Amino acid sequence: MIRVLPESQQLPRALYRAEQVRRLDRIAIEQHGIPAEQLMERAGAAAFSLLRARWPQARSLVVLAGAGNNGGDGYVIARLAHHSQLGVRVLTLGDHSRLQGAALSAAQAYQAAGGSIEPFTRLPPDAELIVDAMLGTGLERPLTGLWAAAVAQCQASRAPILALDIPSGLHADSGRVLGAAIKAAATISFIGLKCGLFTGLGPEYCGEVCFDALRVPALIYASEIPAARRIDWSQQGRLLPRRRRCANKGDFGYLLVVGGDQGMSGAARLAGEAALRAGVGRVAIATHPVHAALLNLTRPELMVHAVAEAAELDALLERATLVALGPGLGQGSWGRTLYRQVLAANKPLVLDADGLNLLAQDPQRRSDWVLTPHPGEAARLLGCSVAEVETDRFAALKHLQERYGGVVVLKGAGTLVDGPGLRPVAVCMDGNPGMASAGMGDALTGIIAALIGQGMEPVAAAEAGVCLHGAAGDRAAEQGERGLIVSDLIAALQPLLGLADEAV
Repeated sequence: MIRVLPESQQLPRALYRAEQVRRLDRIAIEQHGIPAEQLMERAGAAAFSLLRARWPQARSLVVLAGAGNNGGDGYVIARLAHHSQLGVRVLTLGDHSRLQGAALSAAQAYQAAGGSIEPFTRLPPDAELIVDAMLGTGLERPLTGLWAAAVAQCQASRAPILALDIPSGLHADSGRVLGAAIKAAATISFIGLKCGLFTGLGPEYCGEVCFDALRVPALIYASEIPAARRIDWSQQGRLLPRRRRCANKGDFGYLLVVGGDQGMSGAARLAGEAALRAGVGRVAIATHPVHAALLNLTRPELMVHAVAEAAELDALLERATLVALGPGLGQGSWGRTLYRQVLAANKPLVLDADGLNLLAQDPQRRSDWVLTPHPGEAARLLGCSVAEVETDRFAALKHLQERYGGVVVLKGAGTLVDGPGLRPVAVCMDGNPGMASAGMGDALTGIIAALIGQGMEPVAAAEAGVCLHGAAGDRAAEQGERGLIVSDLIAALQPLLGLADEAV
């Protein structure tokens, strides 16, 4: 989870790759004259302050210290804890004789203060609080041997874990687990937030994410273009276009949802209803004749049309300003025929579900569509495995956008959005595990399409849409995540949009 802080203390929006943060660190040292030892002291002090604030009752801690700068931060914490009369055990991993520079100075200062160091063999069974100072952001290969054993023992312990900069074993750029990784209760990141903290398995392993810039000059950040940026509904909601008092439904788009083969009518219905709740002017649904007469019985605002053959789409496509294609479409002859007819119409398009699966079978590139794959659909579009997509979601997103064009939304924990141009990839902070249920993707398709219909550019609509979708899921989950269904999310859209309108 992400800690909710006062506005002045909120996490930065900018996200960086590990290499970029190392460059920022060097600039602070070499160009601005901040000694490495001072930066390490600041990092250790910030982490110790967080430790005391979050676990005020803790009377002892175990510091697992590696042989690099991450370990040096741990030694600073150990010294501060020792001075505060807390019980401290420092257990080292790696070759302690390799300590150098600021990390060596920190270890020596801890020992000079009366602290002791011992090699790690096993985690004390009575550990009350653990500080993970084993490995930092430079890790590129899977953990083995004693490192993997230390992680396993930490996971078996009931003691909460504070990770320094990043949980050991988590890849800083992608959020993938390198064999094994620490599952922290909290992670404090320094100088620049790392991309991997917020997508893939990052949120699962980082716990509460906190940040300290170590008082480096703000000027240093001008040297690096962020690799990504955090977005959320509190920010995106302010970007919605204001509605004129003399507006009419024609000002906010005419969306045609194409989908709902036999047995899958609910998907098209959910997309259409979500679009209405997200503010589109009108929604028509082109669906299979077998259920068309029943689809809008409880939602009469939806204009439902029975479509048996592709030619019957022509008049609907002519009236529509944009199309959502794919929810419940299927991959049979009916769905394939409608899919080809919609693509030939060259209308602005949000493509999801079986629309994406059909695209994977006959790839093409367009600039005017928004693609919304989950990892399985992304794997089919890229001709790879789901594991490969999840190994580096940022790389998968880039390959999807380069291959298919337009705007791409890669769904999942830490949904990613990318489009044409130089803007950094967006990482959505909203949403919760309760949203792992049927129909959620159909609702997202309708929401993004609705925002495009109201005048937002596709990439802006995709960014705002994923945040609105996630925020509505969070609001619906106030009664509990387990058992959350998409209808609960759709019901939460209008209140959120009302609050956003008040803020505009």
